[in-house]
Amino acid sequence: MSQSTGNVLALLEMLQARPGLTGPQLAERLGVDQRTVRRYAAALAGLGLPVQAGRGRYGGYRLAPGYRLPPLMLADDEAVAVVLGLLAAERLGLGIAAPARETALAKIERVLPDALRERVRAVRATLGFTQPPKEPVAVEARHLLTLGEAARDRRRVTLSYRSWRGEETARAFDPYGLVLHAGRWYTTGLDHLRGEPRTLRLDRIGTVALGQDRFEPPPESFDPVGHVVAGLAAVPYRHEVEVLLRAGAAEVRRRIPATVGAVEPAGDRARLTCRAEHLDGMARMLAGLGWEFEIVRPDALRDEVAALARYLSGVAGR
Repeated sequence: MSQSTGNVLALLEMLQARPGLTGPQLAERLGVDQRTVRRYAAALAGLGLPVQAGRGRYGGYRLAPGYRLPPLMLADDEAVAVVLGLLAAERLGLGIAAPARETALAKIERVLPDALRERVRAVRATLGFTQPPKEPVAVEARHLLTLGEAARDRRRVTLSYRSWRGEETARAFDPYGLVLHAGRWYTTGLDHLRGEPRTLRLDRIGTVALGQDRFEPPPESFDPVGHVVAGLAAVPYRHEVEVLLRAGAAEVRRRIPATVGAVEPAGDRARLTCRAEHLDGMARMLAGLGWEFEIVRPDALRDEVAALARYLSGVAGR
């Protein structure tokens, strides 16, 4: 394949993936001048592909609306990458409403050459995982697409939402990003019903519609992933826990996920603050870390640690 032919095909891929890129943007990505970009676009048009060029300084290139390209062609390694990606997505709990994953796998296998199809099936049949599968919470693909577009373009959405109590509400929402955590999809952003940043679970969204109103981007310091995990750690469980660990804060953060609690330096120790529904489980976690610790609150946690110590002493003496 000549370099010019490869660039023409690269231009086609860009028009599929990022419609609306301008001549200067395409020229920079292809490493050519704008006149050459126009020549490549003309070459695609000569092959029957309806390439449109917008007028003006900010006019971009795109394929005609509604035009469908011929069936996707994948090289062997690309097909394997897609199949393994779908299998890994299922294992990680990236739930999309059924039966999208199975139909996608079936379609890919149907178009593979016979020899490659059998080799891919052999990998599927013999593939093992070291981690158990996560139970997926399926979400609607259209919700993911709408919220992703809204977050990228800073466009407000209106949605219906069901709280954990089962209450249905309608609200305007400025989505800042999408987050996948432990098999569940979340979106975080400004909730106009509450007047503050909130985290919403996508499987609790009934309907979502993209609006025309734009919103101001969040501060550069705002981290959607950090906001989600901090929110999960602050779930209102029954007990508020504060413990001083005889270890460095950085070391503790490597051992304790941010979804469990917040860790901050406290002199030569680390302060862990979190919430817990059952203090006996918190006692077992602290003992399993292997560090000396001092309980600040609650006092009931001391009783659970003492009970655990008596149990372990009894086991050791049998």
